[in-house]
Amino acid sequence: MNEISAKTKRRVKQRLSGEKPTIWVGKGGVSQELLKEVNKQLDKNEMVKIKVLKAALENGKTREIASEIAGETRSSLVEVRGNTFMLYKRRKK
Repeated sequence: MNEISAKTKRRVKQRLSGEKPTIWVGKGGVSQELLKEVNKQLDKNEMVKIKVLKAALENGKTREIASEIAGETRSSLVEVRGNTFMLYKRRKK
């Protein structure tokens, strides 16, 4: 997992705080399809907001799911709040 600066964290939080999540983790859990979509959105926007639905929480806690997705997509976990979390991945030049 990549560490990001406090300034970047603040920027991501400000940008996404008013936004609705664009990806939901459902009872299927962390699937290849889900990871593909997360990667696609990270490539496009550098940041993504993800909500973990109650059905997915049988397999673990939100933070564990968030860490797994961040690891698989090589992105940084910015914040976990409730069942929602934000990821950031710097765009390749």
